[in-house]
Amino acid sequence: MLDDLDRRTFIRTTAAVSGAGLLAGCGGSGGDGGSSDGGDGDAEATEAETTESGGGMETAEAPEEVANYVGDSSNFDGSMVVLTDQDEVSVAVGAEGNGGAFAFDPPAINVSTGTTVVWEWTGQGAGHNVVSEGEGPLDSGSAVAEEGTTYEYTFEESGTYLYNCVPHRALGMVGAVVVE
Repeated sequence: MLDDLDRRTFIRTTAAVSGAGLLAGCGGSGGDGGSSDGGDGDAEATEAETTESGGGMETAEAPEEVANYVGDSSNFDGSMVVLTDQDEVSVAVGAEGNGGAFAFDPPAINVSTGTTVVWEWTGQGAGHNVVSEGEGPLDSGSAVAEEGTTYEYTFEESGTYLYNCVPHRALGMVGAVVVE
């Protein structure tokens, strides 16, 4: 139970720190910086744009594909939380955002291959699910509302994985996992 509380505290801290970074003027140049053409300049730009906040949470400017997809979510500030040094990370489902409990938190994360992402339902905002945008590996099934429900997926291949909550996609309940 303590691990669950620590995980939830981590997620809340991540959201607060990401917002603080935006307020502090950590805006990017607006350039692509995150295209997936594999050029060396993109990796260098991402490293240069990575910042570590006072709370020890590392963030980086989200790639253009992620920013375009997650940009309408009210809790997305243009950055993704960098969690590349962890074997397992959590994302809250039904977090505050988009006019209620209709958000993923954090909405965009950066992980390493082999990382397991666990989506944890808060019990808020009615029934939610996690489904890949277009064709993709994520599908938690039918929308459920029960707090404590979890869905996990281990990302074995690098790439950008966009996902949403089908019942609340129109409200902006979308997220992204960038795997290196």
